[in-house]
Amino acid sequence: MYDLIIAGAGHAGCEAALAAARMGSSCLLISSDLNAIARMSCNPAIGGVAKGQITREIDALGGEMGKAIDSTGIQFKMLNRSKGPAMHSPRAQADRTKYSLYMRKVIESEVNIDLLQDTVTGIRCKYNSFESVSLLSGGVIEARSAILACGTFLNGLIHIGMNHYAGGRTIAEPPVYGLSENLRSFGFKYGRLKTGTPPRIDARSVDYSKVEKQFGDKEFFAFSFETQAAIRNNQICCFVTNTTEETHEILKRGFDRSPLFTGKVEGVGPRYCPSIEDKISRFSEKKSHHIFLEPEGIDTNEMYVNGFSTSLPEEIQLEGLRSLPGLTNAKMIRPGYAIEYDYFYPHQIKRTLETKLIDNLYFAGQINGTSGYEEAAAQGLMAGINAALKVKKRAPLHLKRSDAYIGVLIDDIITKETNEPYRMFTSSAEHRLTLRHDNADIRLRSSGFKVGLISEYTFTQCLDKIDKIERIKQLLAEIKIQGAEINELLSTIDYPFLDNAHYAVNLLKRPRITISMLLNASSELQRAIQNISNDTSVYEQVEIDLKYAGYLKRDLIMTEKIVRLEGHQIPGSMSYNKISGLSNEGKEKLKTHKPETIGQASRILGVTPSDISVLMIHIGR
Repeated sequence: MYDLIIAGAGHAGCEAALAAARMGSSCLLISSDLNAIARMSCNPAIGGVAKGQITREIDALGGEMGKAIDSTGIQFKMLNRSKGPAMHSPRAQADRTKYSLYMRKVIESEVNIDLLQDTVTGIRCKYNSFESVSLLSGGVIEARSAILACGTFLNGLIHIGMNHYAGGRTIAEPPVYGLSENLRSFGFKYGRLKTGTPPRIDARSVDYSKVEKQFGDKEFFAFSFETQAAIRNNQICCFVTNTTEETHEILKRGFDRSPLFTGKVEGVGPRYCPSIEDKISRFSEKKSHHIFLEPEGIDTNEMYVNGFSTSLPEEIQLEGLRSLPGLTNAKMIRPGYAIEYDYFYPHQIKRTLETKLIDNLYFAGQINGTSGYEEAAAQGLMAGINAALKVKKRAPLHLKRSDAYIGVLIDDIITKETNEPYRMFTSSAEHRLTLRHDNADIRLRSSGFKVGLISEYTFTQCLDKIDKIERIKQLLAEIKIQGAEINELLSTIDYPFLDNAHYAVNLLKRPRITISMLLNASSELQRAIQNISNDTSVYEQVEIDLKYAGYLKRDLIMTEKIVRLEGHQIPGSMSYNKISGLSNEGKEKLKTHKPETIGQASRILGVTPSDISVLMIHIGR
């Protein structure tokens, strides 16, 4: 008998299997196509705004996604460099095929993971506890726990114009039938969502003299804290073009055959990533929209047309593409399409991602109504960790909103109304100044070490980094720099000259003054600091911590207040109907969501502050 069965080998399933296996659990990873492990069915890219932060958090906890993109990335960029550090977000274009092969190799190298090519069509339970899975082939396999990470396969339906046919993730993949109906028989509530993807074109058919080049960053950065700089070589170029008024007129001719506008699509799509026909309809005043041409790999001519997601008829798609500057002779390799699929309302899962209705059954990824590789991988990682911990009869791992973007993600989906595909944004995190990509290791290495995913050597390195940061801060508070030493450097940034000596820490807190400027100005400071560390990532942490010290202190005070609410557990047997003083809407929402803590209850839409007061009094707080 396996400790854990994972249904689905997408980004959620891969992280779940690797985490549990590395923690010592025996795992069976089941996929309908083992050649599609960690397949990037949409944009072959990792990271971006908030998603880059999640990827680094996955790495800090001991996940694999960061290492995978560092090894297979073909263009790397740090987004929002002109903004503050809380907004800096790494993003990388991936070699789509190599990324999938990398993840398969890592999974096949893990001795605690067995692979099976089949499809899970149902689960079996005994006394409200998971017992086994049923397979399309007719087999039944028992395990102590299971994670369902089925992506967009559940009753998947693909739309291209007025053509509609069953599909799981891409045009050629079959959907999963039976599992949704099986889960509903246990009392799970579900809905329908929609996502889409743009057409792919032959890169040889692009006129590169008429499109704008977009290069990657020359400055090195990595997603994984363990990646060596030598990996970053030979970045490819991406390109930008734009729609025209002619493009919009062409696409409008297909609106009467658009599944979005004719009502054929029932599922709700993501507001933040609309299709090109939706953009033209909703933003009719805009005469042009950016379109990004992104190669899908080094050894392929397939190119992803980012920003042109559509489910319009195929001939309209091609005509519209050929109206874009640089794409007059474009050859379409495959059309864009929309896909509808089942998901299960995530208020039915706990913070551990275990379902509330069935013990030892976990949901991870798009089955919970989320979108994006990074959001799925984060859920898979947490589900795998918690399933393995439960098998070992150890306490679960809970990440709070103040701990990580992953904590925000999980808290949002289980407390908020998820009626559209959920995507993480920096604006979703009230502690985003603390939850930066650069300090993910400092925030989360200890958690990864406690559960067994981070080695003692790696954890010791992190502790050493933290110690160096504090020692350098202390030095900056002790060493003074004379005005004469730094005035020449200040003149390069039009900064007023300094007459007196100032402690280095006070100079660093001033706008535009960097730690590198202080090191260049004072040989004494340079020698003292370099005796501690030559690591630029350590210097970066020191500079951010000191420049934003006041804001970080205020954030810590707010965090402590919220943590107090999170510490108040709500008994699972709570009968809300018997509590006088709760509003009617509050009662209904609390019964539906069954929050685990007062903090969770306070974030449920429809639960008022007075409801929280009544609830706290009732449980004796």
